[in-house]
Amino acid sequence: MSVVLILLLSAAWPAPVTPVSERWRSWPVARIFPPLVPGHSPSGARVTYVLAGVAPETACASAFQPGAVRPGCRVALRATYADSTQTFVVTAGIGVLDGPGTPVHRSGRPATVRPAAFSGGPAARFGDRQYVTGVVLGSAERYVVATAAGYADGRAYRPGAPVPSRLRGAARQVATALHQALTR
Repeated sequence: MSVVLILLLSAAWPAPVTPVSERWRSWPVARIFPPLVPGHSPSGARVTYVLAGVAPETACASAFQPGAVRPGCRVALRATYADSTQTFVVTAGIGVLDGPGTPVHRSGRPATVRPAAFSGGPAARFGDRQYVTGVVLGSAERYVVATAAGYADGRAYRPGAPVPSRLRGAARQVATALHQALTR
């Protein structure tokens, strides 16, 4: 009888939801950085961003460029994605803050997360010189999500060169998807 009662009570009361502020610590890495992130090209075609690798947890000063996150950043989590054609790569960095973040929305080539390269794949030649565009998203929660996007072929950023809308979209879509998943 007591086992049945426990089963009925557990069905009536769902498992506790992890507070947003602790998700970075308690969620598995595959939930923070899913293996696939869906998106759309500027023409509306479906695009999938595939996880190329996850970097070890590190200090914010090592993972972000100066000015990308405000003081009070406790730790940084980073992963790099490639679009399904392996033309573009996007490093996403999650800054865990001591307190609520302030909304920050930038585009162009802002101070952002430092690219994380992973050998043996499309992100092998992605570094600080290769990121072309990026996005920094903040919220009332304790996270900032920043992306740095560039070409998988290792071509360097050229000041004044036009930024393809598909590359700009990749940076925004990956940042938005990860931010929403972490803070909803």
